[in-house]
Amino acid sequence: MNDREARLAWFKDVILPHEAALRRQLRREGAVTDDIDDLVAEALARAYELKDWSRVDHGRSYLFSIACNLVLDAARRNKVVSFDTFADLEVLNLADESSSVEAMVIARGELLRLQKAVDRLPPRPRQVFLMRRVDGLRIEQVADQLSLSVSTVEKHFTRAMALLTEAMAEHGPFNATQRGRTWPSARKTR
Repeated sequence: MNDREARLAWFKDVILPHEAALRRQLRREGAVTDDIDDLVAEALARAYELKDWSRVDHGRSYLFSIACNLVLDAARRNKVVSFDTFADLEVLNLADESSSVEAMVIARGELLRLQKAVDRLPPRPRQVFLMRRVDGLRIEQVADQLSLSVSTVEKHFTRAMALLTEAMAEHGPFNATQRGRTWPSARKTR
C-alpha cells in the first residue's frame, strides 16, 4: 500500500466517521458560522492535508479542534467576537470522547464567570484587554489604534489582568477537585 492509499484509508477510518457528529454539534450550537457546509468541508480538507497524519488516533478530537480554530479565525477576521461564541466553542474543544459532562459544565461556568469579570472592568482596561486577548493585537498596534503610548497601554493591560485575576480568585476554584494555589495564596508565599 502506497502513502496515498494509506492516507486515504486513515482518513476514511479515523476522520470521516465524525463528519456527521461535527455537523450536528455546529447546528446544535446555533450555526456558529453562516455556512456549516463550508466549515465542515474546510475542516475535512485540512485534516486530510496533515503531513504527519499517521500520529492522529483520535479523529473526533482532531476534527473538532480544526473546526474550532476555523470558527475562531472567522471571528477574528470579522472582529465580532462575543463570549457566547467562545462559550459555544468550549463545547467543540471538549468534544473528545474522554471529556465528561462535568468537565464541560465546569469549563462553561468558568468562561461565564470570566465574561462577567470582563464586563465589570473599567472601560479603557477592558478595551485594551479585548484588543490584546480577543483581537490578538500586539501592544504597539493597540497603542497606535487608541492613540496612546505603549507604556499607557501596558498599564491598562496590567490593570485589567490584575482585576480579572482578583475577580476569578475571589470565588476560589470552581470545583472542589480543582483546589490548588490561588493567586492570593501564591502571592503570600513569595
